[in-house]
Amino acid sequence: MLLEIISPDKSLYSGEILSIRVPGSKGSFEILKNHAPIISTLEKGMINIREKNGNKTSIEVNGGVIEAKNNKIIVLAENAK
Repeated sequence: MLLEIISPDKSLYSGEILSIRVPGSKGSFEILKNHAPIISTLEKGMINIREKNGNKTSIEVNGGVIEAKNNKIIVLAENAK
């Protein structure tokens, strides 16, 4: 899957991943390969990424929006660290 995480001032992450766990507004959820299309708002919390090479990356966000469709995920993050 291809993941792009973008904040208002810069690109925070771009690459191939195995999974992503995000702090959804109605609770945390995970997206794996071939996930059904989804659009959701995000709350303040950690985005946890499992990269294709086995590494794990975490990015803290203050909210945002996620869209996943056809194994491409785009996160528009507010004030990420």
